[in-house]
Amino acid sequence: MDITISPLSGRFRREHDLLGEKDIPVEYYFGIQTMRAIENFDIGRVRLHFYPELIRALAMVKEAAARANGDLGLLDGPTARAIVDACREIEQGRLHEHFVVDMVQGGAGTSTNMNANEVIANRALELLGHERGEYGYCHPNNHVNRSQSTNDAYPTAVRIALIFSLQKLVETLRWLVDAFRAKGAEFAHVIKMGRTQLQDAVPMTLGQEFEAYAANLSEEIDRIEQNYRLFLEVNMGATAIGTGINADPDYSPLCIRYLREITGLPVVAATNLIDTGAFIMNSSALKRLATKMSKICNDLRLLSSGPRAGLGEINLPPMQPGSSIMPGKVNPVIPEVVNQVAFRVIGNDLTITIASEAGQLELNVMEPIIVYSLFENIEMLIRSMNTLRDRCVTGITANEETCRRMVRNSIGVVTALNPYLGYETSTELAKTALRTGKGIYDLVLEQGLMSREELDSVLSPENMLRPRKLARR
Repeated sequence: MDITISPLSGRFRREHDLLGEKDIPVEYYFGIQTMRAIENFDIGRVRLHFYPELIRALAMVKEAAARANGDLGLLDGPTARAIVDACREIEQGRLHEHFVVDMVQGGAGTSTNMNANEVIANRALELLGHERGEYGYCHPNNHVNRSQSTNDAYPTAVRIALIFSLQKLVETLRWLVDAFRAKGAEFAHVIKMGRTQLQDAVPMTLGQEFEAYAANLSEEIDRIEQNYRLFLEVNMGATAIGTGINADPDYSPLCIRYLREITGLPVVAATNLIDTGAFIMNSSALKRLATKMSKICNDLRLLSSGPRAGLGEINLPPMQPGSSIMPGKVNPVIPEVVNQVAFRVIGNDLTITIASEAGQLELNVMEPIIVYSLFENIEMLIRSMNTLRDRCVTGITANEETCRRMVRNSIGVVTALNPYLGYETSTELAKTALRTGKGIYDLVLEQGLMSREELDSVLSPENMLRPRKLARR
């Protein structure tokens, strides 16, 4: 929803807060505090509704609170039921366009919390048969926010939303691992030269290379799952600074019990109600995944370089013309965009680190930028992994003859002769090959160092791909 447009009806309702009064278009479910936040925080222009999981999690938290307050007699039955029904509509995807506060905001998340409170209150009023804004019957603070503070409702919703988002990321990562593993099997027979420090090393298979990518990425699944379990500790009932002021003693365990039921997650009460360590840990895990993805994409760009003057061992699927001046040029645009996503994730990790350090005393007011950075990282990683898998990895083909020719012409195969000829002799062979342009195979025969049969066995590329028994001297 474009919040700058005029109301369709031209009608307004008058709302007030501690700073005064303001006219709110009747079409909007949010109220005066959300409107002030819209005016104050036109910063990143990334609104809450960009991240549906966060909105659903806010509704889940408010539903759990309303049910607990209803059980304790702190809300009357009709009001509690109306709030719960409004929350469930939001959980199912309704009214998300009315969550319009900028993700980057001052106030430690108060604007986000009040946006949720106002939307839920106004929808509950409709369900109760009243007009939006008739807060005497269902008030954003007195009823929807009962027994809560921004400082427990907001971080709890954030943690639940991050778990759901990270579960999607892990699922996407599994699909990417499967794609690399499938290529590893497809390329298992393709012999190529391995390289260290961009110099020829020893032979391997292209399949081994792609299987290594799969194994490296697969490691991150366990790491991410382990870290996001830290978010299962929530602080509902902490209210303002962890003391539980204005909350019934029975409220916290009851609210958390309902939250477990609503979310399907095994959430528990946190032992430390003022903690940002979980954000740092999860950000670090995302940075590590991004770093690995970027390294793999660097390799894909190198291995596909050419087509005539580069390595040219693999072909990436052509996605678009690569130059406005050079006809026929096709660039590795998919790995390039994944590299750039990785750079952004790494930068956001620094933002999260600094923002986590910047909190003072009983509250970290910088939490909104931490939250925004984490959600942005997750969303970009999910999209980039899908793009890498669907528009690059699955379409990669091997230039088998190019790979074999490089193995045959490489000086690196001399490494296989070390156990038979010794390091010094092998070094002289390498130097002679470099100076004369002759192959290692021909030089060994010329110098009578080994018989043709022995040489064929030792320098067979297939025999250099794995450990083998050596004759004892």
